[in-house]
Amino acid sequence: MSKPKYWFAAKEQGLGWGLPLSWHGWLVYAAAAALFVSGFFIFPPATNYLPFLIFNWSVVLLLLLVCWIKGEPLRLR
Repeated sequence: MSKPKYWFAAKEQGLGWGLPLSWHGWLVYAAAAALFVSGFFIFPPATNYLPFLIFNWSVVLLLLLVCWIKGEPLRLR
């Protein structure tokens, strides 16, 4: 069995990436989920709303960057 070349599969319909193809992708998803959860404790939204938003958007952009680099090329299907 050959290893998948990409960490993330392109969606069958629409634009974007779906579930990971390898353990590397699952690790990235788990790390992003852990960062989202930790953001609630590091920057409580009730007291620090703007830093909380900046932190979450940073995690989203970092996840998109990893998907862009290690995922299948995007195309509208």
